[in-house]
Amino acid sequence: IQHSLNTHVRHLSALALKAGLDGVVASGHEVAKIKSHCGNKFLIVTPGIRPSWHPPDDQHRTMTPKQALREGADYLVMGRSILNHSDPLKAIELVSLEMITA
Repeated sequence: IQHSLNTHVRHLSALALKAGLDGVVASGHEVAKIKSHCGNKFLIVTPGIRPSWHPPDDQHRTMTPKQALREGADYLVMGRSILNHSDPLKAIELVSLEMITA
């Protein structure tokens, strides 16, 4: 990548929009920038979501569900936080509580 991360994200998002895509997959850290450039109807699927009670693991650019929703994410991707929990249903309840306060 020869440009800054912000420039690259903006460029790729603009290409996706121009190609007629409904949205992109992007880090929660870029959601607000993409929405401001492509509009609020442009959907963003956000991976790297870790509830406040879960360690970041091997992910470096994580965000809580609450933070991601406040940034404007449309869909959140969570795996280990729920699947590796001793009680996955309880994990979903805890995540839901975080999301309600967003």
